[in-house]
Amino acid sequence: MPWIEHDHADVGALVAHVADVFVEASREAIHARGQAWLALAGGRTPLPVYARLAGVGLGGVVSAIPTDERCVPHDHPACNLRALRDAFAADANIVANPLTREDGDVDASLAQARALLAVNPQAFDAVLLGMGADGHFASLFPGAANLAEGMAIDSGIDAIATLPDPLPPEAPFARISLTLPRLLHARAIHLVVTGADKRVVLRNAQHDAASKFPVAALLHAPGPHVHIHWSP
Repeated sequence: MPWIEHDHADVGALVAHVADVFVEASREAIHARGQAWLALAGGRTPLPVYARLAGVGLGGVVSAIPTDERCVPHDHPACNLRALRDAFAADANIVANPLTREDGDVDASLAQARALLAVNPQAFDAVLLGMGADGHFASLFPGAANLAEGMAIDSGIDAIATLPDPLPPEAPFARISLTLPRLLHARAIHLVVTGADKRVVLRNAQHDAASKFPVAALLHAPGPHVHIHWSP
């Protein structure tokens, strides 16, 4: 899979550019298909992108889901859904759909995520992903016991329940994650990477399809171009 690189002067410039891209993708989808269907990364960096989506007046319905979610109650500070809904508060036409059950139960959450994706089999109009210093994206961590299940291109599985190993001390929770094939079922994929250390990981993954870093599988998989957005 070829990729397209976009270098930005700083995080603010990156956020502004990515926000414009997602506004355009959402408006095109609403015009062409009646609504937009997005998969969106958690974390602090993309929240201004989502606030921009809610603030411009897209003129139609946008349905979004997290690319991954921690198995915690929806009112927990670590819940991606909570942050998404807060960022979208200015536009009632943008709906953030939960991957997990309200109480965060792992097995019930996995069943819910798979059911949601089964009734929404259409390609995402746009996917936004981040990348960790260990090369993970969504919650497809290099040390997870079932990483292969989440990365298998022909698995037919849309979501997995997974446990990072080692557990991040700042978020020691099981996760529900969209799989690589489900993320690749998209009209456009955007990967946000910040900092010099992460760029080293990115370069390793770009140059070696068999790299230990999971993001290498994303970059070298068949499918749409990955737009890589980097800033210091």
